[in-house]
Amino acid sequence: MSAFLSVSAKSRVTKWLLRCGMLSAPLFYAVVIAQIFTRSGFDIRRHAISSLTLGDAGWIQCANFIVTGSLTALAAIAIRTVLRGRKGGTWGPLLTAIYGNGMILAGLFRPDPGLGFPSGAPEEAPTTMSGEAAIHSLAFFVAFLALIAANIVFARRFASIGQRRWSSYCIATACLSPLLIVVGMSLVGWVGIIMGIAGIVAFGFVSALATRLQLEVTAA
Repeated sequence: MSAFLSVSAKSRVTKWLLRCGMLSAPLFYAVVIAQIFTRSGFDIRRHAISSLTLGDAGWIQCANFIVTGSLTALAAIAIRTVLRGRKGGTWGPLLTAIYGNGMILAGLFRPDPGLGFPSGAPEEAPTTMSGEAAIHSLAFFVAFLALIAANIVFARRFASIGQRRWSSYCIATACLSPLLIVVGMSLVGWVGIIMGIAGIVAFGFVSALATRLQLEVTAA
């Protein structure tokens, strides 16, 4: 009886942690969208989402990065539990956790002001990078690379169990996300929008994966 209760309690915790991952991307973009329409001077066509960490209300987006990263890191624990001893069960959760911690670090350090945001900032893009901005950029870059690598790991995992659609989804995400980043960097007038779409594609993978694994746990 005690063994049954232990397994049952473990399953409940795993499901709760996976729900954290399911919530991560929708919560992140709900908070971002709310700020796009309420932060004076912010223009999503010109400004990256990270710019929302600046100004008096910047703490909202800082918290958004930190909470999203924490939810992802918690989900990585559940992913490890579900996939332990199976293909992708080591590197998949580890890379997901690196992404989550990268997001937390990106929330603790802010980019430099520029392009007229926040109010009083230079109208031009920064020509130099402060130490804080460098850490923010590096953290986000590492997080993004880890997420792409995680997609490749899970693509192999789903292919090995005959889940071709999910494998194709992972591969498409791994290819489309960096492609959008490159396109966004070349189209200055739309950089914020295209980078935001790249984030939806990439961050959404964590929520989709957590949902898929939640179904596996429920069916077990």
